[in-house]
Amino acid sequence: MANTSFPALSGFYQLLFLYLEPTSEVLPALMSWFFPGAAWFHHQLIPTEAPVPAAPLDPRTLMMTWQLGNCYLLLGLVSSFVFRAARDALKHDLPAQERVVGSLLTALAIADLSHIAVTLIGLPASLRMDLLQYNSMAHGNITVVVVLFSVRMAWFLGVGRTSYWYTAPKVTKTE
Repeated sequence: MANTSFPALSGFYQLLFLYLEPTSEVLPALMSWFFPGAAWFHHQLIPTEAPVPAAPLDPRTLMMTWQLGNCYLLLGLVSSFVFRAARDALKHDLPAQERVVGSLLTALAIADLSHIAVTLIGLPASLRMDLLQYNSMAHGNITVVVVLFSVRMAWFLGVGRTSYWYTAPKVTKTE
């Protein structure tokens, strides 16, 4: 039977960061590699009404799109494996468990901000703040990442969870 107790990442945080987010990161990798494929994935990065061009991607663009898919895969696997390792290996050391979880969430939060920034910079100015014109890729790269960043910040603030290290009172030894 799998260990489901994960005090440092409990409730909604566990559902989001241990299951939903890794799945949402592995899927784009598969989509860019297999179906609908690299040309579709590349075309969807900037919202447009135009159909996917019939011409194949040039080799550099194809490689870059597959490598982007690989980065998504890596992100999903690291999140999934590190969170599970913290849960299983540190089940009796909750401050250490929370520090490992917090370290990964810190890295992900920094990546969230840079991901949002480069996506917004890469969008045409007319689309940047026009959320109604976003396609699913733009919403995934901006809207969803804003939500993930917000939930990460809520975790750091101790919202809806017991804190064992980050916001817990520090015990000092007196001699």
